[in-house]
Amino acid sequence: MGKFVITKRANGEFQFNLKAGNGQTILTSEGYASKAACLNGIESVKTNSQDDSKYDKKESSNGKPYFNLKASNGQNIGASEMYESTAARDNGIASVKSNAPDAATDDQA
Repeated sequence: MGKFVITKRANGEFQFNLKAGNGQTILTSEGYASKAACLNGIESVKTNSQDDSKYDKKESSNGKPYFNLKASNGQNIGASEMYESTAARDNGIASVKSNAPDAATDDQA
């Protein structure tokens, strides 16, 4: 089962990573000014992760596929790592969809 891990950045902002059951990070958030905002971001991932239209499939300048997960207002709530193939990216999306809804929260901040 996946989990959301909350950490504090060097600049004082909070962020979360969604980790799959194997411990691999599958989604990373933006920085949040408060822990409450970070927790709201986690809830937004849980809500929006089941909607295919919320996944913005992209390609980096060096040709590596990745994706962003967007909230209902269109704002990015999480970004994936860079993948070696579009198939690997699509597997990453499937992993977010299966792990996010029931993921526990591990507050390390």
